[in-house]
Amino acid sequence: MTDLGDFGDFDADADADAGDADTDGNGSGTGNAADATSPSEPSGTNPANTSPSTHSSSTGSGSNSDADPPSDADTDTFETTAVEPSGDDVGIGALCVSQGLRIAEDSDDTELRAYVTRGNRSSVRIGSYLLAPYPGGAGETLFCRITGLEYAQQYHADDATEIHARRAMRSDGIEEADYKFVANLEPVAILYDDDGELKRRMTDRVPKPQTVIREADDTEAIKTGLKMPDDGVFLGHLSVGGEKVRTAASPPTIDYRLKDDYDAGDPLVFRHTLVAGGTGSGKTHGAKNVLRQYLAEERRYPMEDGREVGPAVVQFDPQDEYAQMHDDNPDMDDEFARRLEREGVAYGGVDDTTAFVPKIGSSSYAAGHHRAEQVEFTIPFSMVHENPWLVASSGLNDNQYGALVSVLLPRFREQYGNDATYDEFTRFLDDPALREELDESGRVHEATFDAVRRRVLGFGHVFDQDARPITDLVHEFVRPGGLTVVPTYHINDTRATETIVLALSSLLIDQKLSNDPTYDRIKETPLVLGMDEAHNFLTDADSVQAGKVITKFTEAAKQGRKERLGLFLITQDPQDIHDAVFKQINTTIVLNLGDEDAIKSVNIPSNLESKVPYMEKGQMVVYSPDNSEPVELIGLSTCLTRHGRD
Repeated sequence: MTDLGDFGDFDADADADAGDADTDGNGSGTGNAADATSPSEPSGTNPANTSPSTHSSSTGSGSNSDADPPSDADTDTFETTAVEPSGDDVGIGALCVSQGLRIAEDSDDTELRAYVTRGNRSSVRIGSYLLAPYPGGAGETLFCRITGLEYAQQYHADDATEIHARRAMRSDGIEEADYKFVANLEPVAILYDDDGELKRRMTDRVPKPQTVIREADDTEAIKTGLKMPDDGVFLGHLSVGGEKVRTAASPPTIDYRLKDDYDAGDPLVFRHTLVAGGTGSGKTHGAKNVLRQYLAEERRYPMEDGREVGPAVVQFDPQDEYAQMHDDNPDMDDEFARRLEREGVAYGGVDDTTAFVPKIGSSSYAAGHHRAEQVEFTIPFSMVHENPWLVASSGLNDNQYGALVSVLLPRFREQYGNDATYDEFTRFLDDPALREELDESGRVHEATFDAVRRRVLGFGHVFDQDARPITDLVHEFVRPGGLTVVPTYHINDTRATETIVLALSSLLIDQKLSNDPTYDRIKETPLVLGMDEAHNFLTDADSVQAGKVITKFTEAAKQGRKERLGLFLITQDPQDIHDAVFKQINTTIVLNLGDEDAIKSVNIPSNLESKVPYMEKGQMVVYSPDNSEPVELIGLSTCLTRHGRD
């Protein structure tokens, strides 16, 4: 005997032997009885012709005749009837009230659950979108999202036992009918018809019990439910759990776009964008695809003078990757290109792409990986008069910065003029008579003077190099519909890189925000200012220079909507970007991030936050409150321009 009788091995021979032994012990008169003839039988009856029932009934003198098995004619049977359900199943299940059915202002008090039928259980996913119609002729439908899935017992039983576990180990699967499959739902909006136009409103009605739910497979219903615009800048395709949402339309995918029309509100490009993702997440690939949409030929923005002008894109490029946007992607096939055309996605190289290469000392720039035009430039020291912190490095305190701005630079400009060079400034500071005079007058203490002098030295390879100054190239630097890339990969000096990026950014921002600009070209052109590795320049550092930079960019972000200036920040360390700048970001695109602090800093809903560390390359979360509900997307697998090096 085993522990569990139902798992014991069956031995047919052993059971047969046991039966024979019982017969020998209890039926000693069987043979004689078999030969006896019933008195009621005719004398001529042959015992060999005795029926099996007669033979059985006469066996054993102590046997009970009532034990005879009934004949087939005496057995009551039920006639089987084939029963088929009427109609066809519609949807995937129905709303249930066993644990409550409640819609409340507080989402924690909302109870919305649905029973999912057996045939649909394997297809539902957390995050999937469902529709539950309200009864009546109003045509209202509840648009909701699955937030949880669970199996529950159909019949009370304790399955945490050895016998249940071992039965499961020997079976091919479960009987779905033995279990309930319940989905927790989050109401998103109510969809309703308004003179033939589908609209949405907040959820203010509770649906009826047993309302049939079905998967949302209509593009218009899904876009309306998620508040997604039909037109705008393409980012990717709507997805759930890493799989694209499919509909019955053609194409079956649902495109996600950012508002880009003043008729639908302010274009979100001028409300600023952050792209955050770790190494290998597809961050640069995705950023190129977005920037390519801003450079589409049909992209135009109205200006105050009535003109419609294409945006100029200026992209700071620390890894020297964005100049490749000049070239077509050789890996793009014709079928993929036709699909892009059907969906209205701009693709292909941007002919008007120029790499503006900063001349820094003896550093040389190699450009074998792209065919974009190259223009060398330098930063003139005259720009320091408007932005003194460019030459202040990051070590000046308030007293030292005040001495530089209020005393030394004005005195230098008075003596040497506005176009004086950096070399002349260093000679100016080397004058011991100046140091003594300022100290004796009490204007600048000698220790302060020495500290300023130490900080401003070491920029000889940055300012006034053997190239045209950027102030003479503004018309070429900012081009409507054109892409300007500023590579800094060839610069080995971090301080020089920061100076270049901040000098150019300040030039663009100052002219954009000025009421009396020196360069009308900047003021009168819509501008997208892209900055890769933005955390290196917009960090929360405790220095005068950092404070000035943050103040300038924060003001630019606040005025961007009015001045047609959009920041496009790209980073793998979003937690290092200053909060004052971060608060001005309207659209956050988050790809895979492994750092917990980085994930927390991007301020996306918790249900999407938990997915970020597990997203594959190209998967992203988009949080843009003025554009749509928070959503998951899958970007294009093929870059729209050249990407990567051979």
